[in-house]
Amino acid sequence: MKTLRIKWQRLVDEQGQTCDRCGATEGAVEDAVRKLKSSLLPLEIDVLLEKETLSQAAFSRDPLESNRIWISEKSIEEWLSAASGKSQCCSVCGDTDCRTLTVDGKTYEAIPAELIIKAGLLAASQLLEASEPGTCCQPAKSPGSGAECCPPLVQLPKS
Repeated sequence: MKTLRIKWQRLVDEQGQTCDRCGATEGAVEDAVRKLKSSLLPLEIDVLLEKETLSQAAFSRDPLESNRIWISEKSIEEWLSAASGKSQCCSVCGDTDCRTLTVDGKTYEAIPAELIIKAGLLAASQLLEASEPGTCCQPAKSPGSGAECCPPLVQLPKS
């Protein structure tokens, strides 16, 4: 069984609190993982969620590391051809600007489950392509050039 890894990180203070946007993203990530697990199980792909916390010190050094998502080692921005940005946050984050995600001209402070699912499905499709049996031939080589790894078809004589 292949594994689709989703990693999410966010600021968590000394009292175990996070900001509202990270709290909303957490619910969306969990929902997306549940849906991806049930959808990808028949394809023999397991979905693993890794949650990581950022300390206040790490957040102070780079606030845009909070509320970040990676799927199969690529950022959600890469999967969705999106851009990260920043906007004023709240409570735990203080006066610091926090990460936003802009997809198709729409900016999200909390990342919705639908975007996580879309990125997860794109990543899963690459997992499937990498393991598809019978696809040893390189499409860049012309058929019959002798350079492909698949043996040529043999015609049986007609009887």
